[in-house]
Amino acid sequence: MLPKAPAPKAILEAALYVDDLDAAEEFYGGLLGLERIQRADNRHVFFRCGNSVLLLFSASETAKAAGNPRLPVPPHGAHGPGHVCLAQPREDMQEMRDRLRAAGVDIEAEFDWPHGPRSVYFRDPAGNSVEIAEPHLWSY
Repeated sequence: MLPKAPAPKAILEAALYVDDLDAAEEFYGGLLGLERIQRADNRHVFFRCGNSVLLLFSASETAKAAGNPRLPVPPHGAHGPGHVCLAQPREDMQEMRDRLRAAGVDIEAEFDWPHGPRSVYFRDPAGNSVEIAEPHLWSY
């Protein structure tokens, strides 16, 4: 039998993989307004999102072994579109939806879940599915 251990309390970071870091940086930083934390050449760009961090990695670069022996992060990556859901109050979400449309971003879906919260779905330049939902989406 395995020993008991406390469960993690939150998601600290989530990663998406992209093929064009410049386009991803403009989309998440410029269009969505997330605060950029750092960029490392053509390997990654990281953004703050509330108490979490959104990591955007170049899929081809992050598959390579780490070049810094003091930070031996194992190679990782994914192929194909991923998904991330960002939290935003309904009033702000409606303004963001209008901003996305004005920028030519197609809204794939927009609806209220049966228990009330609203979600808006669209794609980033790499084809990842991005959702903005009211923060209480999972509070049932």
